[in-house]
Amino acid sequence: MIIKICGLHPARDVQLCIDLNVDFLGFVFYEKSPRNINLEEVQKLKAYEKKNSAFVAVTVNPTDDFIKNVVLNNFDYIQLHGTESEKRVKKIKSMGLKIIKAIKIKSESDITSFKKYEIADYILFDTPGMEKSIVFPKKLISKLPRGEKYALAGSISLNNIEDIAKLGVTFCDLSSSLESDTQIGYKDHQKIKKFIEKTNGLKN
Repeated sequence: MIIKICGLHPARDVQLCIDLNVDFLGFVFYEKSPRNINLEEVQKLKAYEKKNSAFVAVTVNPTDDFIKNVVLNNFDYIQLHGTESEKRVKKIKSMGLKIIKAIKIKSESDITSFKKYEIADYILFDTPGMEKSIVFPKKLISKLPRGEKYALAGSISLNNIEDIAKLGVTFCDLSSSLESDTQIGYKDHQKIKKFIEKTNGLKN
């Protein structure tokens, strides 16, 4: 199982995730989010030896200036979570970045829209909640394309990861389910450890 944990804090959470071999570490650049990080915090990422982990800048309709000044020199991937067109995704790809393109799924008819973004390195199927942790319906999960290029987000947790894996999902993106029960945006390290232990068990 490929794992991406999103909404991480550059000083508090990164070393733990690297040590646990989390595949993708996501950092949110979205001012309306309680997980939003500032540019000063980005500089802290340079201190880490990433080993097998990749850093992802999670953005919503990023400008060229933001990509050039913040993303290119600090991140391995950019996640596009806005209304980026096929043309825009191609333009960002040409700037030298690997891309995760998020596709918001409300109904089965939305799924085929991913075909417009096949230039992306990964496709992330997500609910339309913009961090509001809406459950991705099981009946739609079974309709998604298979393979490690395709990721799923939407209320994935320790309690349902085994069932999700049985539906053929091999790449999961988590955020709020790994946070403190009392503080939004604050990752609970014990929850992260337990989730990774669980997914490592699924591999066996």
